[in-house]
Order: sequence, then C-alpha cells, then structure tokens
Amino acid sequence: MAIKFQYNKTSLQQINKQLKVRERALPTLKNKEAALRVEVKKAKTTAEEYDEKLKHQLQSYQHVIELWGEFDNDLVAIDDVVLSVKKIAGVKTPILDDVIFSVKEFSLFNNPAWYLDGITIIKELAQIAIEREVFNQKMQLLDHARRKTTQKVNLYEKVQIPGFEDAIRKIKRYLEDEENLSKAAQKIVKTRIQEMEENA
Repeated sequence: MAIKFQYNKTSLQQINKQLKVRERALPTLKNKEAALRVEVKKAKTTAEEYDEKLKHQLQSYQHVIELWGEFDNDLVAIDDVVLSVKKIAGVKTPILDDVIFSVKEFSLFNNPAWYLDGITIIKELAQIAIEREVFNQKMQLLDHARRKTTQKVNLYEKVQIPGFEDAIRKIKRYLEDEENLSKAAQKIVKTRIQEMEENA
C-alpha cells in the first residue's frame, strides 16, 4: 500500500500525525491480540471439556439404551435458553444464564418408575450440549476478532508505519534539498549583485 503524500510541510505534518496515532495504537492492539488469543484457548478448552463430559454421560447411560425406546420423547422440551452478554477485550460474547425446560404431565402409575430419572437425564444432557454450543460460539466470535486484530497489527507494523516513516524521510530530504538550493541560489544572486556593484 503506497502512502500518498505531497512534498510540502502540510503533508509532512499530516503524515506525522497519522504515524503517531498508529504508533500509540500498536501496543494496545498487540495487548488485545494477546488477550484474545488467551480467551480463544480458554473457550476452546472449555468447549472440549463439555464435549468429553457429554460423551462420558452418553456412555454411562449406554447400558440402559433399550429402555429409551419406551421413553416418551415429547415429555421434555426446551422452552427458552437465557443468554447474557459479556465483553471480553471489546468483543461481545454469549454467557449461558439458564435453560428453561417444560415437562408435560404424565401418569406415574401408567408409566415406568424410571421416567422421572429419564427426565433428569434428558435435562442434564441437554444442558451440557447447550453449554458446549455456547462455548463454541464464544470461541468463534473471539477467534474472528483475534484474526481481525492480528491483521490490523500486521497492517500497522509491516505496512503503514514503515510507509509513513519512508514518506516522512522523503519529504524531509526534499524540503532540505529545496532549502539548500534556495540558499545556494540566494548566495549566487548576492555574489552577482556584489560583482555588478564592483564592476559598475
């Protein structure tokens, strides 16, 4: 990306301002990137833990798999998933506050006694699966923000700051050369005037 500039003092001031803004912002962006990297790792680890927990729970109920054929799947439903928002390094992320279930009425006399345990198990598994999904969403949001921040850090560090520094160097050289030429021209004019006065 070429920095557009003119060879004058106004352009030099504008480029200096832009350079200072980026130099001040760069440490903050680097800190944000580091914080996001840590948070992405935490969210990923937590999501993986919920994955393992869900697998473990499903395996622990494997021995009663035949009974689930008798279970009425319409008994338990998820009415609402209550989420709140927490900002992490400037990124809004979801936090699971509550999962609201509804349980249809059923006859304890006409259904197996383990139905109550089945309802508890279904709620438990659904809760774990929803928490895992929330952490996956959180991880994706944080990772997206981290990638964008990394791009901005690279843009500032590798493109814009060196570009502005180069532009400032070129403008300063040009202005110095112009000043030197002006002084040289003044000396020549002064010398000629003196020579003309001496010859007159």
